[in-house]
Amino acid sequence: MSLRQRVYLANAVLLGITVMGTIAMIWYTYKTEDLFTGIVARHIPVYQAAEALETSLLNQKGYLSYYLLDKNPEWLRQLADFKLDFESQLACAKPLVTEDWEKEALARIESVYTTYIKAKDRVMALYEKGDPGTGAALHREVRANFFRIFELCEKFKTAHKKAIDHAVEDSRTDARHLRYISLLAIVTVVLLSLLINYIFTRHILGPIRKLAAEADQMGDGRVSGNEMAALKSSVHGLIENAEQTHAELVRNRETLMQSEKLALVGRLAAGMAHSIRNPMTSIKMRLFSLGRSGKLSGDQKENISVISTEIGQINKILENFLEFSRPPKLTMEKQSPSQVVDNTLRLLEQRLKSYGVTVHLIRSAPLDEVLLDAGQLKEAMANIIINACEAMKKGGRITITETMDSINTDRDTAVIRIQDSGPGIPASIQNEVFNPFFTTKDDGTGLGLSICFNIISEHGGCLVLDSQEDQGTCFTITLPAGEDAHGKNFDH
Repeated sequence: MSLRQRVYLANAVLLGITVMGTIAMIWYTYKTEDLFTGIVARHIPVYQAAEALETSLLNQKGYLSYYLLDKNPEWLRQLADFKLDFESQLACAKPLVTEDWEKEALARIESVYTTYIKAKDRVMALYEKGDPGTGAALHREVRANFFRIFELCEKFKTAHKKAIDHAVEDSRTDARHLRYISLLAIVTVVLLSLLINYIFTRHILGPIRKLAAEADQMGDGRVSGNEMAALKSSVHGLIENAEQTHAELVRNRETLMQSEKLALVGRLAAGMAHSIRNPMTSIKMRLFSLGRSGKLSGDQKENISVISTEIGQINKILENFLEFSRPPKLTMEKQSPSQVVDNTLRLLEQRLKSYGVTVHLIRSAPLDEVLLDAGQLKEAMANIIINACEAMKKGGRITITETMDSINTDRDTAVIRIQDSGPGIPASIQNEVFNPFFTTKDDGTGLGLSICFNIISEHGGCLVLDSQEDQGTCFTITLPAGEDAHGKNFDH
C-alpha cells in the first residue's frame, strides 16, 4: 500500500468514526426527546389524574359516619362536593388514556365507584328509616367498595409510575451505551491520530528533513523547526547553485573553445611568422645595402625609406604573432603595482605628449606589494594606454585610479582603473574586443588586447571592460593579493 493510500485510509476511518459518532449523538437526542415527550405528554398527566382520583376518594372517607353521629347537614354538603370533584377528575382522566388497559381500568373504577355511591345512599336511607341493623351491615359493604376503588386507583397510578420509571431507565441505559460508544470512538480517534502523526513524521517529515539537510550544502546540515521553509530555502539554494554552476560551465566552455581557437591560431601564427620573417630579414638587409649606396636618386631613397618603414610594420605584426602564439613566461617577484604604473608612464611620456593626452593619477597611497612580472604587466598597461591615446584622436585625458578592494576576510585585490575621455566602444562589439584578430583600426592586428588579457589572466587577475558611447572607456585590472596570490603556481 502506497503512502498516499495509507494516509487516505487512516483519514477515511477517522472521518467515518467522527460521522458515526455524530449520527449516534443525533439519534440519541431524538430518542431522548421522544422518551421525555412520552413521559411529559402521556404518563405524567395520567399519573397526576390517577393521584387526583385517589386524593378525591380519600377526602370522601368518614363524612357519612360524621353525619350519622351528629346529624349535621354540613357533612353531607362537603361529601357532595367531593363526589362532584371525583366525578370531575374521572371525566378529565378519560381523554388522557389511549391504551385499552387504561380505558378498562378507568371503566372499572367508574363502575365500582357508582356502586359505592349507590350503596352509600341506601345506608343513609336505612338509617333515616330507623333500620340501623341493616344499615350497619350495608355500611360494611360500602367500606369494602371504598377500599376496592382505592386499590384500583393505586394500581392505575402505579402502572403509570412504572412506565415513567421504565422510560427513565431506558434513557439512562441509552446514555450509558452512548458514553461507552463515545469513549470507544475517542480511543479509536486518538489511536488513528497517533497513527497518522507517525506516518506523517516517519514517511513525510522525516524524508523532507533529510532532503532539506542534504540540500543545505551551504549550511551545517541542521534543519530548523519549519521543515517546509528549510526545504524551500535549500531548494532555492540548489537552484541558485545550479544556475551559478550552469553559468560557470558556459563560461568554461567558452573559455575552452577560446583556448582551442587560440592554440590553433597560435600554431598557425608561429608557423607563418617564422616562414615570413626570414625572407623579410633578407629584404631588409638588401634595402639597407642599397640605402648606403650613393648612386640613388632622391625618389629612390624615398621609396627605399617607405619600403623600410612598411617592412618594420610587417616585422611588428610578426612579433605580435609570435608573442601571441606562446604563453608569457612570468618572472614573479613581490612589488607594488604602483611602481609598474610609474615606470609605464615614464616610458610613454613623450608618446603621450605627441598625442596631446594628459594623465591624471589618483593614488592615496601606493598599492600593496603583490607577486607580479613587472615587464609583462608594464607591456599590458602600455598597450591599454596607447589604445586609449589612439581612440582620442584630438587629444584628451586619461585618469588612472589605484585602490585596494576587499573581496573577503582573507583576500584583497589591487585594482587599477584606466579611464579615457574618448568616444567609447559601441555596445555591439564590446564582447569581441578581447578576441584575437578583432580590430577596428585599418593597420591593427587585433592582438593587443588579447595579449593584455592573457598577461593579466596569467597573474591570476582579470581585465574588465566598461564603456559607454560618448562617455569614454574604462579598463579595470585586478591583481590578487594575500594568501591566494602567494599560493598560485606561476611555473609556465
